[in-house]
Amino acid sequence: MFTGLIETVGEVVSLTPQATGARIRVRAASIVKDACEGDSICVNGVCLTAISIRKRSFFADLAPETLMRTNFSTLKPGDLVNLERSLLPTTRLGGHLLQGHVDGVASIVSIKGLGDGNWWLTIALPEALERYLVFKGSIAIDGISLTVATVEGNEVGVTIIPHTWLHTNLQQRKPGDLVNLETDVIAKYVEKMLSHISIPK
Repeated sequence: MFTGLIETVGEVVSLTPQATGARIRVRAASIVKDACEGDSICVNGVCLTAISIRKRSFFADLAPETLMRTNFSTLKPGDLVNLERSLLPTTRLGGHLLQGHVDGVASIVSIKGLGDGNWWLTIALPEALERYLVFKGSIAIDGISLTVATVEGNEVGVTIIPHTWLHTNLQQRKPGDLVNLETDVIAKYVEKMLSHISIPK
């Protein structure tokens, strides 16, 4: 589990196709300093298992499902990715609970400066995910826990505060880029439970 509070930004060193899926190498010295093989690391909102940990980087295998549901197939060496280690029982839950299980990708519609280091980010949601977003609800965009500020049709707007802008890969993003989305898992459980309830006429 994760909180959506990004610890640091890493750099993609390589993304190598395999017979099935791919293998990614990410450079991030602060993340691997106490990492062990098999640890979960959230990369752009995707829970990956760290393997072959080096002094300043780690590798992770990407399943075909991961490549299909995320923006990883668009990554290239030099790209920046948001990183978070899995939370400890003693960790303050400052964001919201994330599983690192991406629901789909969204396209960035616009990124506009609001002044004083604040930004307004608008994304276009896939139709299948629209029902899970509500005003003032939570959403993870590339692993960043954010609050939904507006919902207009399939477009969702969020405010990016200066700290988030400076400490994530959003500075590198531009309209048309694809970002990974994870909606609130509680909404999905509620939907499933309600689907089994019969309401008397």
